[in-house]
Amino acid sequence: MTVGEESPTPRVQPFYCPWCGEEDFVPSGEEQGQYHCRSCDRRYAVKFLGLGAAIEDTAPWPSDTR
Repeated sequence: MTVGEESPTPRVQPFYCPWCGEEDFVPSGEEQGQYHCRSCDRRYAVKFLGLGAAIEDTAPWPSDTR
């Protein structure tokens, strides 16, 4: 599976709002992966980007300066 390709299996929706932690978190919007928390009235979009580090994230760690 590549980035942007639909998953062959359905995914489970998030159960908690990432902002307030309440469970009043429901699907919302026209596209799959959009949610609305009715407790804090925030909207979120959740998207799976892939496995492992992104290409630009593969730079070596800075040296330890202890």
